[in-house]
Amino acid sequence: MNPASAHNFDKRSALAFIIALGIVSLFADMAYEGMRAISGPFLGLMGASAAVVGIVAGTGELVGYLLRLVSGSLAQRTSAYWPIAIAGYAIQMVAVPALAFAGSWQAAALLIVLERTGKAVRNPAGNTMMSHAGEEIGQGWAFGLHEALDQTGALAGPLIAALVLARHGLYRDAFLWLGIPAALTVVLVLIVAFRFPAAARIPAVSDDGGTETLSRVFWLYAATAALTAFGFADYPLIAFHFSKVHTVPTSLIPVFYAGAMATSGAASLLFGRWFDARGLSVMIPGLLLGAFVAPLVFLGGFGPALIGTLLWGAALGVQGSVMSAAIARMVPAHGRARAFGIFTAIFGVAWFLGSAALGALYDVSLPVLVAISVLPQLGALVPLGLALRTTKRA
Repeated sequence: MNPASAHNFDKRSALAFIIALGIVSLFADMAYEGMRAISGPFLGLMGASAAVVGIVAGTGELVGYLLRLVSGSLAQRTSAYWPIAIAGYAIQMVAVPALAFAGSWQAAALLIVLERTGKAVRNPAGNTMMSHAGEEIGQGWAFGLHEALDQTGALAGPLIAALVLARHGLYRDAFLWLGIPAALTVVLVLIVAFRFPAAARIPAVSDDGGTETLSRVFWLYAATAALTAFGFADYPLIAFHFSKVHTVPTSLIPVFYAGAMATSGAASLLFGRWFDARGLSVMIPGLLLGAFVAPLVFLGGFGPALIGTLLWGAALGVQGSVMSAAIARMVPAHGRARAFGIFTAIFGVAWFLGSAALGALYDVSLPVLVAISVLPQLGALVPLGLALRTTKRA
């Protein structure tokens, strides 16, 4: 069967679409995760403080996630899933090589936020199309497989950045080299959109226009995600710490990030399959993984920093696969773009507040920073438990 001619997916075309979009994301992540792996030290080199690094990372996430409210609703109202996704990829990919020409940390910060903006534009539309394919092959497997391909690129990008820094020692050269996978991303997403128009043929909305009230489980799950995001340290701050206290040699910081992306990809496959078999309960070990990160990376030496970074990647993989797959299972197809937008906006506000708080606390007390990171993530088990209880009763 030719996917391009089908109104809906079958198992074969759904899997082909997930793999094709995953390859697009592979090159996208190669570009922007390579950039993010070195953005913290790059901002520091240009005169930014730890608080600024944390605020910039958090602001990028805040703007990006809040914008998903708009892009998700727009995609749902217009059904222009592919045009919106393509526009988002284009915006995001332009920002990466443009960092090579930033003349100040303020200019670099704007481009970092722009990159997050592009991801925000494309994300709800892309997730909704993936969930359409996931109806055929399982939501956990669809999002897990996509995340694994995604993180393959996220592994390669930091290694490219590390190689360029090792040979040339210039961050600007690294950003320019990352422009190659950025350009390939834009070309590939156009090809995939042409090949799989069926991905955007989401079932029609219900009589109420797709604005039905979201379930109690959804809001409990959103609370779980918010607490998790608040306590989850962003890698630019972790990399800043490694560079400042010399826990990890500068040339190895992007290599550590690459290792985190490898564990993220493996975790996304494992937890995605596990989610299809066991449901939302697989989030419990996923949350516990993240709670160990801050003590290891901020208070330990080289060995604990490595273990903590790998656990950080594994927790990120769970977030990337299970969190999205769970929304697809909770919400009917016609309402998912809006639900993805609302969910990720809540996640992003919490991420911003947490990033800003952790960045400010860095110069005050590392033990307090660690406590503020760990406690919310453990606290997320409470609304998750309530969500599981509500689901069981239903």
